Amino acid sequence: MATEKYLTIPELAKLLGVSRIAVYRRVKKGQIPATKIGRTYAITDRTISTILGKRVSDKGKAQIEGAVRRTVREYGEVLKRLAREG
Repeated sequence: MATEKYLTIPELAKLLGVSRIAVYRRVKKGQIPATKIGRTYAITDRTISTILGKRVSDKGKAQIEGAVRRTVREYGEVLKRLAREG
């Protein structure tokens, strides 16, 4: 079993190139899942992979599938014509 790795808010802020306050606010709003350990928040490497786009969350997958369905429904004929031309 692999052990999970964690980053603190300042470490994640440095990695993303944003301020610690910006990351802290997103954690407090629940936009970035984190575990509070004493006075420090710990963010898992799995969450970081999702933030960096290396991994897609289930919610993200559902949003993508919905967007694809809407696009096909609204532009299906146009997409078919473009495919024939290309």
